[in-house]
Amino acid sequence: MLQKFFRSSLAGLQEYNSLTWFHQDRATCHTSNASMEVVQELFPGKVISRRVYTTTTTNIEWPPRSPDLFPPDFFLWGFLKNKVYSNKPRTITALKANIRAEMAAISTATCRHVFENLKSRLEECLRRDGEHLDDVIFKK
Repeated sequence: MLQKFFRSSLAGLQEYNSLTWFHQDRATCHTSNASMEVVQELFPGKVISRRVYTTTTTNIEWPPRSPDLFPPDFFLWGFLKNKVYSNKPRTITALKANIRAEMAAISTATCRHVFENLKSRLEECLRRDGEHLDDVIFKK
């Protein structure tokens, strides 16, 4: 997927440049040697991962079990799940179409709000010296 889809998709993105960072999720399969070689080639020194593949000092090792700090975990997956399945897609093609449509429909204002929330989470994490944020993030 990295070679056949991701690399060619990046080439067409105006936003992809030397300042672009790559942030992996925590799936072990995403940190295989083969995957990390491609990611490091595409984002030299700009990788946030549970396994920093090279000794490049600008890469960042992602803290384990940190869903409080990962926008897809604290926002995107739950947000999309409700919308993508609302019309009960019956085929993979329909499911993919729903995902694409719902991703495209996320507003700039929503993205701003998510990243403002991320900034608050990061600041609180720093204030707590890296401790979990359960009482802050999951208020009842």
